[in-house]
Amino acid sequence: MEKKIRLGISACLLGKKVRYDGGHQWDRFITGTLGKYVDFVPVCPEVECGFGVPREPMRLTGNPDNPRLITVRTGVDHTARLMDWAQKRVKELEAEDLGGFIFKSDSPSDGLERVKVYNDQGVPVKKGAGIFAHLFMEHFPLLPVEDEGRLHDPLLRENFIQRLFAFKRWREVASQKNRALANLITFHTRHKLLILSHSTQHYRVMGNLVARAKEIPIKELYSQYQTLLMEALHLKTTPKKNTNVLYHLMGFFKKDLSADEKQELLEIIDSYAQGLLPLIVPITLINHYVRKYQQPYLEEQYYLNPHPLDLQLRNHV
Repeated sequence: MEKKIRLGISACLLGKKVRYDGGHQWDRFITGTLGKYVDFVPVCPEVECGFGVPREPMRLTGNPDNPRLITVRTGVDHTARLMDWAQKRVKELEAEDLGGFIFKSDSPSDGLERVKVYNDQGVPVKKGAGIFAHLFMEHFPLLPVEDEGRLHDPLLRENFIQRLFAFKRWREVASQKNRALANLITFHTRHKLLILSHSTQHYRVMGNLVARAKEIPIKELYSQYQTLLMEALHLKTTPKKNTNVLYHLMGFFKKDLSADEKQELLEIIDSYAQGLLPLIVPITLINHYVRKYQQPYLEEQYYLNPHPLDLQLRNHV
């Protein structure tokens, strides 16, 4: 890549000793494998707003929709302090040109979801979000975000990183001043099958939007398209959705494949659909046929190469 993605991240995941107990939560995949493609922008809400290391642990209490941040032993309410800092920090982060954010799971300040919120009897429900994470998502509603705990799920990991790279490509298109309409049409054409693998509904709506592109002011067009794009890619792919796209891809070779090649591809797609093979197997074979039979349209499809191969994300889905 010419330019790395600037990725916000909870500082403890980079190995920084900023947790309440003086420890960290260094993540090997994030810093090592993914780290080759991103520039990290570390944030630690509790340290940056003035709490020391080590410090008394805190937790969320009260209404899960509007929780308070309370110290565990002394019962001091630090909600206003963290909120004031967070509101300023998200505005500062506008200048960082972030392409996404990875939060620390279960944190009362930057947990993404299912954070424990304690009631008056001290009983927790996992229905909260960290105070900083909640404000960040409100301020940057379209940015790809995830928490490090969920990234251990291969499907969620592939989905998040796919969104990171798609959003990067979109912002590169949106930043170009010349040929705005033509650039959007090219972007959509190259991402059609990727969108289809996430949502047939969004695929149809976005196709209709692009078809009416000349009727819509360009700024409004770009805004609508960006919202639909990130909504679509946030939805999970499934073996059924991917199988539909794989059969669609196979149709491009109906005049090229020999009977044996067609049968082999059908068997591999069927094995993937049954969960016997990972997605990378039919994708690799189709990429081979794209080169062998010179399919220029498919060569441009990001579905076949949505992120760097050495991340090995489709080896496990």
